[in-house]
Amino acid sequence: MSCDQSTQFILASASARRKRLLIKAGYRFDIVQSNIDESSFDLEGVGSVEHTRRLGLAKARTVAKEFGSLLVLGADTVVDFEGQIVGKPKDAADAERITRMIFSRPHKVITSVALVRIDDGLEIIETAITTVYPKKLTDEQINEHIKNGDWEGKAGAYGIQETGDEFVERIEGSFTNVMGLPMELVEGLLDKFITG
Repeated sequence: MSCDQSTQFILASASARRKRLLIKAGYRFDIVQSNIDESSFDLEGVGSVEHTRRLGLAKARTVAKEFGSLLVLGADTVVDFEGQIVGKPKDAADAERITRMIFSRPHKVITSVALVRIDDGLEIIETAITTVYPKKLTDEQINEHIKNGDWEGKAGAYGIQETGDEFVERIEGSFTNVMGLPMELVEGLLDKFITG
């Protein structure tokens, strides 16, 4: 695959939310999904931060092998509830269980961002952590959330851009991190290494 001459970097993710955030920030990039098998990573005994660092770097490295001279951005996001990684719900019942759990007490959203460029051996990985303080949800709110399907495909069974003020009292840290890409961190990294 070849990339347009104006491309500043490659995003190793098919996430629509990450794509929207980067477009809004004015970047010119191509998307090449990494297709790594996340289940093949032995993460037994690995903490949430290290988990995201390993996967974010693996995604970027996998794609970077195809594009030696281009910068590749990989990222991985998890929700951490009291040290337990909370993934994407398997079904509606799982989404309800997760929602009741993580909206009972504060939780963290952790994203590691990796930049890899093969030709000059560039490999950088940094992590952002945002603490989310939830509102106490009623049974009616939880039922409505499960019914309308906003939880599908989302770590922690919610997207802050959909639930926002209704579910969240306040956050400490990057708001865009909770959306899947901490833009303050990303822009600081990209501005150092992209040309043009």
